Amino acid sequence: MTVDNIDVDATVKKVHQLLVAETPLSPALHSALEVLLLVVQLRVNRLGLNSRNSSKPPSSDRYPARANKPQDGANKPGGQPGRIGTTLQKIDDPDEIKILEVDRATLPLGSYRDVGYECRQVFDIDIRRVVTEYRAQILEDQFGQRVTAPFSVTVTKAVQYGNGVKAQAVYLSQYQLKLPISVGSIYTFNQQAHALLEQFEQKLVAKLLQAPVLHADETGINIGGKNHWLHCVSNPQWTLYHAHAKRGGEAMTARNVLPRFAGILCHDYWKPYFRLSCRHALCNAHHLRELTCAEEQNQQAWAKQMRELLLDIQHAVQARAARTARAQQSPKPAGTVAKL
Repeated sequence: MTVDNIDVDATVKKVHQLLVAETPLSPALHSALEVLLLVVQLRVNRLGLNSRNSSKPPSSDRYPARANKPQDGANKPGGQPGRIGTTLQKIDDPDEIKILEVDRATLPLGSYRDVGYECRQVFDIDIRRVVTEYRAQILEDQFGQRVTAPFSVTVTKAVQYGNGVKAQAVYLSQYQLKLPISVGSIYTFNQQAHALLEQFEQKLVAKLLQAPVLHADETGINIGGKNHWLHCVSNPQWTLYHAHAKRGGEAMTARNVLPRFAGILCHDYWKPYFRLSCRHALCNAHHLRELTCAEEQNQQAWAKQMRELLLDIQHAVQARAARTARAQQSPKPAGTVAKL
C-alpha cells in the first residue's frame, strides 16, 4: 500500500526490524510500540478496501462525499422556491392528431353546426422492443455447393442491439431533446407510478415467497439528504426493492417478506440474516472479495488458490449449463425415436 508516495508496508517492516534490534527497551514499551505498529497496519489496510476485495458496496467506490450537503429538512421534494421553472408549451406540428367527435345522440333536440375545436396536447415517448430476425437464404447447386445471401454490414452477430437501442441509451443519459422536464414533474411521475404498481407489488411478493431460492442484499442510498438502505430480494425472474432507514432486522420485519420465506436464502453472511427461520446459502461473490482481501492485504497464498478454485468451479458449472441448453435446442435427426 502506497500513501503519498510512501510504501507503508515497507516502512512498517523496517520500523519493526529496528524495534527488534533495539534491546535496551523495556518489555512494556516494546509491547506498546508493537501494538501501535499493528494499529497503523490495520488502518492502512482499510484504505485499500473497496467493492472488489470486501463487502463494501460499489457506490462507495464511485461517489465521494458531497462538499455542500444540504441541512436535514432544508429541501423538500419537487420544485424549490426561487428556481427558474420550465413550463411545457404546445407545439404547432404534433406527430399525431386524434379527432374527438361529439356524440349527437346525447344532445338535446336542435340544429348544431361545427364551429371549431378545443385542443390539448400530450407529450409522450413511445419505446417498444422490436426484434427483427434476418434470414439469409441458402442455395445449393447440384454438386452440394452452398451460397448464402450476405447480411447487412450492420448485422454482425447472431444476437445484437440495434441502432435504436443505442440512440435511446445516449439520448436518455444525456438530455431529453426538446422535452424539458422539471424536477417537480419527475417527482409527481414517481408518486403516480408508486400508486399504480401497488397491486403488481403484492403479486410480486407472492411470487417471491413461493420461490425455492432467493438472494438478498442491501446498499446505502441517499434520500432527502439522509442515509437510507435499499434492500433487494430477488431470483432470476423477480426482483423487489424497498428502501428503509435501517439496515437490519427492523427493515426486514417492516417489509415482511424474508420473515415469511421458507426456502433457501443466499446472502453475504451478515448476522441479521441468520435470525431468519429459513435455510441459508452463502454468496460466493462475497467469498471471492474476502479471499482477494486476504491475498492482497494479508499476503495469504492459500487465499489465491481457493479463489481460483471457486472460479474454476463457476466456469465448469456455466459450461455444463451451456452444453445442456444447446443439446435441448438442437433439432433431432429425422427418424429419431424418443426414449420413454
